[in-house]
Amino acid sequence: MNHAEAQEWLDRYVTAWRSNDPDEIGALFAEDVAYRYYPFSTPVAGRNEVVQSWLDNPDEPESWEARYTPYAIQGDRVVATGVSRYFAQGDQPEKTYRNCFLIEFDVDGNCSSFTEFFVKEPKRSA
Repeated sequence: MNHAEAQEWLDRYVTAWRSNDPDEIGALFAEDVAYRYYPFSTPVAGRNEVVQSWLDNPDEPESWEARYTPYAIQGDRVVATGVSRYFAQGDQPEKTYRNCFLIEFDVDGNCSSFTEFFVKEPKRSA
């Protein structure tokens, strides 16, 4: 895995998240992927299960923006960092998260392990 390949995968991750298309989501992951939404959670196991978990509670495509970039790459392992921002809607204020992803890839370039860490930015005073 090199920087360009890692960035391309992260860009496809954002595109799949925005599309909520099962095929685009599934194309990111290995058949036996272990996907953790939180570092110490039990992983969602398997491509079909990850696709279903993304679709169980989808974010509206225009309700957020996100950008992630590779921070470190070693062999088939990537650490990526970035920002996810959910826009203010109704009585819900804008929320911004700083993200770190730990990603492992198989020989075909599919994600075989994904763990997300995130921290919500505090509200900024005016």
